[in-house]
Amino acid sequence: MASQRPLALVTGGSSGIGFELAKQFARNGFDVAITGSSDKVHDDAGELRDLGVEAYPHRADASTYEGVEGFWTFVTDLGRSVEAAALNVGIGQGGAFLDNDLENEFRLIAINVTGTVHLAKRVVQHMVPNGRGRILITSSVSATLPTPYETVYGPSKAFGFMFAESLREELRDTGVTVTALLPGATDSQFHKNAGMGTSAIDHGKKNDRTEVARQGFEALMNDVDHVVGGDAETKQQVVDNRKTPEPEKAARHAKMTRLQG
Repeated sequence: MASQRPLALVTGGSSGIGFELAKQFARNGFDVAITGSSDKVHDDAGELRDLGVEAYPHRADASTYEGVEGFWTFVTDLGRSVEAAALNVGIGQGGAFLDNDLENEFRLIAINVTGTVHLAKRVVQHMVPNGRGRILITSSVSATLPTPYETVYGPSKAFGFMFAESLREELRDTGVTVTALLPGATDSQFHKNAGMGTSAIDHGKKNDRTEVARQGFEALMNDVDHVVGGDAETKQQVVDNRKTPEPEKAARHAKMTRLQG
Protein backbone atom coordinates (compact mmCIF):
# COMPACT_ATOMS: atom_id res chain seq x y z
CA MET A 1 0.00 0.00 0.00
CA ALA A 2 1.38 3.42 -0.97
CA SER A 3 2.38 5.73 1.88
CA GLN A 4 -0.14 8.43 2.76
CA ARG A 5 2.55 10.54 4.40
CA PRO A 6 3.79 13.72 2.69
CA LEU A 7 7.21 13.55 1.01
CA ALA A 8 10.15 15.86 1.76
CA LEU A 9 13.58 15.95 0.13
CA VAL A 10 16.80 17.00 1.84
CA THR A 11 20.12 17.61 0.11
CA GLY A 12 23.28 17.17 2.13
CA GLY A 13 21.09 14.92 4.22
CA SER A 14 23.70 12.44 5.41
CA SER A 15 25.49 14.58 8.01
CA GLY A 16 25.43 17.77 10.07
CA ILE A 17 22.43 20.07 9.88
CA GLY A 18 21.08 18.22 6.83
CA PHE A 19 20.68 14.91 8.65
CA GLU A 20 19.09 16.73 11.59
CA LEU A 21 16.65 18.39 9.20
CA ALA A 22 15.80 14.99 7.73
CA LYS A 23 15.07 13.74 11.25
CA GLN A 24 12.85 16.77 11.91
CA PHE A 25 10.79 15.92 8.85
CA ALA A 26 10.61 12.25 9.85
CA ARG A 27 9.54 13.01 13.41
CA ASN A 28 6.81 15.22 12.03
CA GLY A 29 5.32 12.57 9.76
CA PHE A 30 7.14 13.08 6.44
CA ASP A 31 8.70 10.38 4.34
CA VAL A 32 12.14 11.66 3.33
CA ALA A 33 14.32 11.42 0.23
CA ILE A 34 17.92 12.29 1.11
CA THR A 35 21.08 12.69 -0.89
CA GLY A 36 24.70 12.66 0.21
CA SER A 37 28.15 12.27 -1.28
CA SER A 38 29.04 8.94 0.35
CA ASP A 39 27.52 5.54 1.04
CA LYS A 40 26.78 6.79 4.58
CA VAL A 41 23.52 8.11 3.15
CA HIS A 42 22.18 4.53 3.09
CA ASP A 43 22.95 4.00 6.79
CA ASP A 44 21.26 7.29 7.62
CA ALA A 45 18.15 6.22 5.74
CA GLY A 46 17.96 3.25 8.10
CA GLU A 47 17.97 5.63 11.07
CA LEU A 48 15.14 7.61 9.53
CA ARG A 49 13.10 4.45 8.97
CA ASP A 50 13.51 3.68 12.66
CA LEU A 51 11.46 6.85 13.27
CA GLY A 52 8.50 5.19 11.58
CA VAL A 53 8.63 6.66 8.08
CA GLU A 54 9.96 5.64 4.68
CA ALA A 55 13.35 6.97 3.64
CA TYR A 56 14.82 7.01 0.14
CA PRO A 57 18.62 7.42 -0.01
CA HIS A 58 20.54 8.51 -3.09
CA ARG A 59 24.28 9.02 -3.43
CA ALA A 60 25.26 11.88 -5.73
CA ASP A 61 27.98 14.45 -6.41
CA ALA A 62 26.28 17.79 -5.77
CA SER A 63 28.99 19.68 -7.65
CA THR A 64 27.90 18.33 -11.03
CA TYR A 65 24.86 18.88 -13.22
CA GLU A 66 24.46 15.12 -13.52
CA GLY A 67 24.54 14.70 -9.74
CA VAL A 68 21.83 17.27 -9.06
CA GLU A 69 19.67 16.17 -11.99
CA GLY A 70 20.15 12.54 -11.02
CA PHE A 71 18.78 13.16 -7.54
CA TRP A 72 15.77 15.01 -8.91
CA THR A 73 15.09 12.15 -11.34
CA PHE A 74 15.40 9.71 -8.42
CA VAL A 75 12.79 11.72 -6.48
CA THR A 76 10.36 12.10 -9.36
CA ASP A 77 10.63 8.38 -10.13
CA LEU A 78 9.01 7.79 -6.74
CA GLY A 79 5.82 9.00 -8.39
CA ARG A 80 4.84 11.26 -5.50
CA SER A 81 4.37 15.00 -5.10
CA VAL A 82 7.11 16.76 -3.14
CA GLU A 83 5.54 18.74 -0.31
CA ALA A 84 8.75 20.14 1.21
CA ALA A 85 12.33 20.58 0.01
CA ALA A 86 15.33 21.47 2.13
CA LEU A 87 18.11 22.69 -0.18
CA ASN A 88 20.79 22.31 2.42
CA VAL A 89 23.94 20.93 0.82
CA GLY A 90 26.92 23.27 1.03
CA ILE A 91 30.67 23.23 1.55
CA GLY A 92 33.26 25.67 2.86
CA GLN A 93 36.81 26.51 1.81
CA GLY A 94 39.19 28.06 4.30
CA GLY A 95 42.56 29.62 3.65
CA ALA A 96 43.84 32.65 1.79
CA PHE A 97 42.33 33.26 -1.63
CA LEU A 98 45.86 33.86 -2.94
CA ASP A 99 46.84 30.30 -2.05
CA ASN A 100 43.69 28.25 -2.53
CA ASP A 101 43.28 25.92 -5.48
CA LEU A 102 40.99 27.46 -8.11
CA GLU A 103 39.39 24.06 -8.74
CA ASN A 104 38.25 23.94 -5.11
CA GLU A 105 36.76 27.43 -5.34
CA PHE A 106 34.88 26.44 -8.49
CA ARG A 107 33.58 23.31 -6.76
CA LEU A 108 32.29 25.42 -3.87
CA ILE A 109 30.42 27.70 -6.28
CA ALA A 110 29.07 24.66 -8.16
CA ILE A 111 27.58 23.21 -4.98
CA ASN A 112 26.56 26.32 -3.03
CA VAL A 113 25.29 28.46 -5.91
CA THR A 114 24.81 26.54 -9.17
CA GLY A 115 23.44 23.40 -7.55
CA THR A 116 21.03 25.36 -5.37
CA VAL A 117 19.63 27.19 -8.40
CA HIS A 118 19.44 23.94 -10.39
CA LEU A 119 17.45 21.99 -7.82
CA ALA A 120 15.33 25.01 -6.89
CA LYS A 121 14.30 25.28 -10.55
CA ARG A 122 13.11 21.68 -10.60
CA VAL A 123 11.35 21.95 -7.25
CA VAL A 124 9.58 25.22 -8.06
CA GLN A 125 8.38 23.97 -11.43
CA HIS A 126 7.05 20.86 -9.65
CA MET A 127 5.35 22.64 -6.72
CA VAL A 128 3.74 25.65 -8.37
CA PRO A 129 1.38 23.62 -10.61
CA ASN A 130 0.34 21.70 -7.47
CA GLY A 131 -0.49 25.00 -5.75
CA ARG A 132 1.41 24.10 -2.59
CA GLY A 133 4.86 23.36 -1.18
CA ARG A 134 7.54 24.57 1.22
CA ILE A 135 11.17 25.29 0.34
CA LEU A 136 13.98 25.77 2.87
CA ILE A 137 17.31 27.15 1.64
CA THR A 138 20.25 26.87 4.04
CA SER A 139 22.34 30.01 3.93
CA SER A 140 24.57 31.13 6.83
CA VAL A 141 25.25 33.94 9.27
CA SER A 142 28.23 34.44 6.92
CA ALA A 143 25.75 35.92 4.45
CA THR A 144 25.63 39.04 6.62
CA LEU A 145 29.32 40.00 6.63
CA PRO A 146 32.55 39.84 4.59
CA THR A 147 34.37 36.54 5.17
CA PRO A 148 38.14 36.87 4.66
CA TYR A 149 39.91 33.51 4.66
CA GLU A 150 36.56 32.06 3.54
CA THR A 151 36.57 34.53 0.68
CA VAL A 152 34.31 32.65 -1.72
CA TYR A 153 32.17 30.86 0.88
CA GLY A 154 30.56 33.93 2.44
CA PRO A 155 29.50 35.45 -0.89
CA SER A 156 28.06 32.08 -1.94
CA LYS A 157 25.88 32.09 1.17
CA ALA A 158 24.90 35.72 0.62
CA PHE A 159 23.68 34.59 -2.79
CA GLY A 160 21.62 31.85 -1.16
CA PHE A 161 20.02 34.27 1.29
CA MET A 162 19.05 36.84 -1.33
CA PHE A 163 17.97 34.10 -3.74
CA ALA A 164 15.60 32.72 -1.09
CA GLU A 165 14.17 36.16 -0.26
CA SER A 166 13.72 36.99 -3.94
CA LEU A 167 12.09 33.68 -4.79
CA ARG A 168 9.79 33.99 -1.78
CA GLU A 169 8.37 37.24 -3.12
CA GLU A 170 7.93 35.86 -6.63
CA LEU A 171 6.00 32.87 -5.31
CA ARG A 172 3.89 34.84 -2.82
CA ASP A 173 0.53 34.05 -4.43
CA THR A 174 1.27 30.52 -5.63
CA GLY A 175 0.84 28.51 -2.43
CA VAL A 176 4.59 27.79 -2.38
CA THR A 177 6.62 29.32 0.46
CA VAL A 178 10.37 29.92 0.73
CA THR A 179 12.33 30.21 3.98
CA ALA A 180 16.05 30.87 4.50
CA LEU A 181 17.96 29.28 7.39
CA LEU A 182 21.08 31.18 8.52
CA PRO A 183 23.04 28.97 10.95
CA GLY A 184 25.91 30.31 12.97
CA ALA A 185 28.91 28.14 13.83
CA THR A 186 27.47 24.68 14.50
CA ASP A 187 28.76 21.50 16.12
CA SER A 188 29.44 19.62 12.91
CA GLN A 189 32.55 18.77 10.90
CA PHE A 190 31.95 21.76 8.61
CA HIS A 191 35.05 23.82 9.47
CA LYS A 192 37.36 20.79 9.63
CA ASN A 193 36.06 19.66 6.24
CA ALA A 194 36.80 23.16 4.95
CA GLY A 195 40.44 22.84 6.03
CA MET A 196 39.94 25.21 8.97
CA GLY A 197 40.80 22.89 11.84
CA THR A 198 43.51 25.26 13.13
CA SER A 199 41.34 28.39 13.05
CA ALA A 200 39.89 30.13 16.10
CA ILE A 201 36.37 29.70 14.75
CA ASP A 202 36.70 25.91 14.75
CA HIS A 203 37.85 25.93 18.37
CA GLY A 204 35.24 28.44 19.49
CA LYS A 205 31.70 28.10 20.77
CA LYS A 206 29.34 26.08 18.57
CA ASN A 207 25.57 25.87 18.35
CA ASP A 208 23.79 22.54 18.68
CA ARG A 209 22.95 21.24 15.21
CA THR A 210 19.75 19.55 16.41
CA GLU A 211 18.46 22.86 17.75
CA VAL A 212 19.49 24.71 14.59
CA ALA A 213 17.59 22.18 12.47
CA ARG A 214 14.54 22.43 14.73
CA GLN A 215 14.54 26.21 14.35
CA GLY A 216 14.80 25.89 10.57
CA PHE A 217 12.01 23.33 10.40
CA GLU A 218 9.68 25.40 12.57
CA ALA A 219 10.35 28.53 10.51
CA LEU A 220 9.62 26.57 7.34
CA MET A 221 6.34 25.19 8.67
CA ASN A 222 5.29 28.62 9.98
CA ASP A 223 6.08 30.42 6.70
CA VAL A 224 8.78 32.67 8.18
CA ASP A 225 10.95 34.40 5.58
CA HIS A 226 14.23 33.66 7.38
CA VAL A 227 15.53 32.47 10.71
CA VAL A 228 18.98 32.70 12.31
CA GLY A 229 19.91 29.22 13.54
CA GLY A 230 21.49 29.22 16.96
CA ASP A 231 21.38 30.73 20.42
CA ALA A 232 20.51 34.28 21.48
CA GLU A 233 24.13 35.40 21.04
CA THR A 234 24.17 34.16 17.44
CA LYS A 235 20.90 35.94 16.68
CA GLN A 236 22.24 39.16 18.21
CA GLN A 237 25.35 38.89 16.05
CA VAL A 238 23.19 39.19 12.93
CA VAL A 239 21.37 42.20 14.37
CA ASP A 240 24.75 43.82 15.11
CA ASN A 241 26.04 42.96 11.64
CA ARG A 242 23.33 45.11 10.07
CA LYS A 243 24.74 48.15 11.90
CA THR A 244 28.48 47.48 11.69
CA PRO A 245 30.67 48.84 8.82
CA GLU A 246 31.91 46.21 6.41
CA PRO A 247 35.65 46.80 7.03
CA GLU A 248 35.14 46.37 10.76
CA LYS A 249 33.26 43.12 10.27
CA ALA A 250 35.90 41.90 7.81
CA ALA A 251 38.74 42.56 10.26
CA ARG A 252 36.87 40.81 13.08
CA HIS A 253 36.12 37.77 10.93
CA ALA A 254 39.71 37.52 9.71
CA LYS A 255 40.89 37.03 13.29
CA MET A 256 38.52 34.09 13.64
CA THR A 257 39.26 32.38 10.33
CA ARG A 258 42.97 32.95 9.64
CA LEU A 259 44.68 29.58 9.86
CA GLN A 260 47.27 29.14 12.60
CA GLY A 261 50.56 27.46 11.84
